[in-house]
Amino acid sequence: MCGRFAMDKSTDDLIQEFVAEGGDVRDWRPSYNIAPTDRVPVVRSRERGGTITRTVDSATWGLRPMWAGEKAPAPINARLESVATNGLFRHAFGSNRLIVPMNGYYEWEARPEGKQPHFIQNNSLLAAAGLYEPRKQPDGSWSLTMTIITREAKDASGEIHDRMPVFLTPDTYDQWLRPGQADTENLLAMLDRASLAMAATMHTYPVSKRVNSVRDEEAKHDPALTEPL
Repeated sequence: MCGRFAMDKSTDDLIQEFVAEGGDVRDWRPSYNIAPTDRVPVVRSRERGGTITRTVDSATWGLRPMWAGEKAPAPINARLESVATNGLFRHAFGSNRLIVPMNGYYEWEARPEGKQPHFIQNNSLLAAAGLYEPRKQPDGSWSLTMTIITREAKDASGEIHDRMPVFLTPDTYDQWLRPGQADTENLLAMLDRASLAMAATMHTYPVSKRVNSVRDEEAKHDPALTEPL
């Protein structure tokens, strides 16, 4: 699975990287220990008047469709193997696709002395394939919730965990973000190819156990969290 990740870029950095316009991203600070329920920058495309616009927006990690109750599960991951057929994700896969930028993600190795966190990355900004659902708030405003697609681990995380995020290659951004109904078969094949290509570039190393505590607000903004021990 992908249950924690880091993203050290500013909103302006993301606008440049993904050739996007500014969107609804308030009070974002680079974070090195992003956890479920956190709000994070995401990249999506929408069609307006025949023009496709790519924006950087803000979404809460944990997908909650409009029809789901407040106490319903909010999955942080969707399995590539069933994302197009699972009723919880099928609608979002068909029309609400986005990119979750990250520098890398964490997995844990079980050791006699306790869980040891590892950071998995490739020294560049990564683009994880994700899905979103808009949700109306009690005050009438709209917000986004999102989930990250995962697959069987083919990268360095396979040494310590059996799942990895599905990462996109830059040449697949347009196809993945294109608004409208998905060509399911082609999209799934593209995700498989792109994520395998990205997996070959990844490496992992142990990092500080400060990652284990999501309540350490000081650590969240400390770049040392992703440095090798």
